[in-house]
Amino acid sequence: MMVRIFLLSIISLLSLSSFAQNHFPDAVSALLEKAEYRSASVGIDVVSFESEENIYSLNANKLFIPASTMKLITAATALNILGDDYQFKTMIGYDGKINEKGELKGNLVVKGGADPALGSEYFQDHYFHFLTEWVHKISEAGIKKITGDLVMDGSIYDSEKVPATWIWEDLGNYFGAGPDAFTVYDNMFRITFRSPQKVGELTEVLTTYPKIPGIEFRNEVLSSEVNRDNAYVFGSPLDKKRVLRGTIPANRKAFTIKASMPDPASVLASELMGEFTKAGIFLEGNIVFRKVEEKDFENIYIQTSPRLSEIVKVLNHESVNLFAEHLLKQIAVEKAGVGNRESGIDSVMDFWKSKGLETEDLIMEDGSGLSHFNAVSPRFFIQLLKSMAGNEAFVASLPSSGNGTMYLFDKNLFPNNALQAKSGSMTRVRCYAGYLTADSGKKLMFSMMFNHFHGSHSALVKEIEKLLVVLKQEN
Repeated sequence: MMVRIFLLSIISLLSLSSFAQNHFPDAVSALLEKAEYRSASVGIDVVSFESEENIYSLNANKLFIPASTMKLITAATALNILGDDYQFKTMIGYDGKINEKGELKGNLVVKGGADPALGSEYFQDHYFHFLTEWVHKISEAGIKKITGDLVMDGSIYDSEKVPATWIWEDLGNYFGAGPDAFTVYDNMFRITFRSPQKVGELTEVLTTYPKIPGIEFRNEVLSSEVNRDNAYVFGSPLDKKRVLRGTIPANRKAFTIKASMPDPASVLASELMGEFTKAGIFLEGNIVFRKVEEKDFENIYIQTSPRLSEIVKVLNHESVNLFAEHLLKQIAVEKAGVGNRESGIDSVMDFWKSKGLETEDLIMEDGSGLSHFNAVSPRFFIQLLKSMAGNEAFVASLPSSGNGTMYLFDKNLFPNNALQAKSGSMTRVRCYAGYLTADSGKKLMFSMMFNHFHGSHSALVKEIEKLLVVLKQEN
């Protein structure tokens, strides 16, 4: 009898142990049996940081659309190649001579430094009055009149405005703004509408901010009973014609949406001219766009950006596509001399290959993840997270639960920054990659990639949250 009880006890303990070991796999299996995810493409990889033990793996070496988790790769590469103290530099100067009357017999030159934070809403302490500072420095140099032109030198970057594989629906909207040598105000402008009280009627465009020289609108936006912004902006970055479609709430005296800015260099030049007028500086010539050789340039002032570590923190916390595209091109500037997307991608691939990562698990078309042509494996993200775990700037750039783009996760379930991760989402794509500290103190690295699922994003986020809680509790 005692032997039988002992054997039953052993069997019971083994069953409990087996259940505990299979709890997470069971939770994943149960999730994938739901109708919304039964036909989805799903990849998951979970690895212990200390032991490198594989805790769970599903399609870990398969390629998936990463959406904004691609930013982890761009940010990590930039921190390694450029360094966390790296700063972008915009130079203000002139060619020619300044005479005793304060006349510049030559051209005033702005050499674009491709600073993604110039005039940015994310860095107001740095840049809210940057144009005033520029004009102050110009005045301090003794310039009261410019007999030549205002020359905007954007030669630091090539002529590509946006990656070729971005979709038409994204290009005109604020998150579809491409990088520029003269990026300013996040390459974004606001369009303010007035909507009639009656639902289904045409709205009226009131104004834009900042002013966009030469902008043309075809407004098809209607008033709606839906109380949110459901308006979209369609247009190419190569021209200034914009079609406005969708709906905004009815009966609004002023309702504002955000759009990507065409031709940031012209906007910046126009804004600078306005500051000249306020300061009493007269320009006889025109605004021209061309390269100025260093030997012909006399520097007046250098505008420096925030440190790269600060830019990367905003990039990953707020998932700013524009910042990621700048970092990709800036890698090319430092490696090849000119900001070119394809050259930047080559440098990214070369760098991680040199570190021993499996770059056949990475197909890269842009720096932000906005392209649907990107493809990454969960295993590549794990390798990247392992490599970057000791980089303070990188780890600090990842939002914790309840913060940044991780705001949908309950911070009470992951106290003390137990969860730090980057999210990625686009239509029918939801991905996460990051670090999870388990209740035992064990540090886990994870990547969860869902492509082509049905149902809502918010429902899937809650399901992923449950999976992460299970991982946290049983490891």
